[in-house]
Amino acid sequence: MTAFDEAFWRLASFAAALAAFGLAESLWPRRHRRLPRVLRWSGNFGIAAINVLLLRLILPVSIVGFALLAQQRGWGLFNLVGLPVWMEIVLCVVALDFVVWAQHAIFHRVPALWRLHRMHHADTEFDISTGVRFHPVEIFLSALIKLAVVALLGAPPIAVIIFEILLNATAMFNHANLALPQGLDRILRLFVVTPDMHRVHHSIHADEHNANFGFNLPWWDYLFHTYCAQPRDSHEGMVIGLGRFRAPKEALIDKMITQPFRNGP
Repeated sequence: MTAFDEAFWRLASFAAALAAFGLAESLWPRRHRRLPRVLRWSGNFGIAAINVLLLRLILPVSIVGFALLAQQRGWGLFNLVGLPVWMEIVLCVVALDFVVWAQHAIFHRVPALWRLHRMHHADTEFDISTGVRFHPVEIFLSALIKLAVVALLGAPPIAVIIFEILLNATAMFNHANLALPQGLDRILRLFVVTPDMHRVHHSIHADEHNANFGFNLPWWDYLFHTYCAQPRDSHEGMVIGLGRFRAPKEALIDKMITQPFRNGP
């Protein structure tokens, strides 16, 4: 797969997920919108664009390009053992998902890393744009972690791009302000993190935002007892965000970038 192919499929899948879940949350919203969409979306998608550009400038190779290099050099576990390609793909996708889950949990528990990650949680509303709102330093550290895992696994390039596409799509799905029927939600959260499941993670209550770390697969939260089924204040009544950084100006890009270096009122 060429760099052009990778960029095309990632951009196409992002645009498709954005259109699909953006339309769905407009038609079937779970919560009433309090801030103008233009204010939050310009900041959230603006910081996402900055993150993409910075990664392209700082890192000499993309994660898929690095997987191709590992394959050519024979690096990693799966380049040493002869497993069927389909099995390597499944194992790599599951392993990468666990690493993202573990990274997320660690960023909540290490104070210096939490200062970076709390920018994601400082959003006072919850919709598809929240799923791309991350501090550039966190995105850079996350990319380094994924590069290391790809090298250790010898992950096939096709497995890496499948994982990246799934992660982007499910991040927008589970951050969507979307009301799913309760029965459907109960079935879906056996296999994928749903909006109601992940919304709990954005509660103002510390015990709730230190639960439900999954972005894609829900199994790790079940397995490691970090699962919280419902927010104590109901999905309609819960307060989203943190106890500080709640002023509307905190949705601006400059405020988001400087937030880890400020304490806030």
